[in-house]
Amino acid sequence: MANFLQKMAAAAALAFVAVTPAAAQDWQLDPNFGTVTLISGFEPDPYSVNLIAGGDLNVANNISGCLGWITRQPDYRLHWQAGNLGLPLVISVTSNADTTLVINGPDTRWYCDDDGGNVGLNPSVTFTSPASGQYDIWVGTYAPGNAPAQLSISELFSQ
Repeated sequence: MANFLQKMAAAAALAFVAVTPAAAQDWQLDPNFGTVTLISGFEPDPYSVNLIAGGDLNVANNISGCLGWITRQPDYRLHWQAGNLGLPLVISVTSNADTTLVINGPDTRWYCDDDGGNVGLNPSVTFTSPASGQYDIWVGTYAPGNAPAQLSISELFSQ
């Protein structure tokens, strides 16, 4: 009987592990590479940050239509103050690796891109009428692993 109870306990432990959900990206965590506040009309344009793309979470498991491997916490946080200039907000990445971009906007919606940038396999997301607020940004890699990358924020052009 004791052997049977031990087997049942082991099976229950395995069942618990199998149904435990994977940790998802969390915009409330502190970003890996920092935070900036920018006001429409900022200079110099673009504002750029060097970082390491990638992580251990497959974002496709949590957000429909998004691709790539990211960390749980954002890579960068932008506090944006929109102006009356009518300029877009362009968030893009350049890297020698195939990178992806995942953004949680101030409207709490998710915005994603894989290869929409100007060069090669680089991602870019353009907000044509950007709202003021917090933009949490993840720079992912298309395949598992990490890679050096540069995040650019611009009102003028995509990298």
